[in-house]
Amino acid sequence: MSWLVLILSGVLEAVWAVALGRSEGFTKLVPSVTFGVSLVLSMTGLAYAMRSLPVGTSYAVWVGIGAALTVGYGMVTGAEAISWIKVLLLCGLIGCVVGLKLAH
Repeated sequence: MSWLVLILSGVLEAVWAVALGRSEGFTKLVPSVTFGVSLVLSMTGLAYAMRSLPVGTSYAVWVGIGAALTVGYGMVTGAEAISWIKVLLLCGLIGCVVGLKLAH
């Protein structure tokens, strides 16, 4: 259960990161509220997962999922340039996250 919560918390990390960028310094209401709600839920899920998973592994998986999804979203929407090296590095990042799960 902790792994599932941790993965969902990583997804929510990407949500709050994108919402933060779209809030334009908290001047737009919907992205600002989305940021706040997803941040609280993401942190709560991370804290829950850390009750039964090692702190280092939990944090690395949480950040890795959030970073990979945020960059991937940026590339899909055109906000970030797509290159083979970025795709290769994202695959490596995802591979490391999976490796941490398998090594646990």
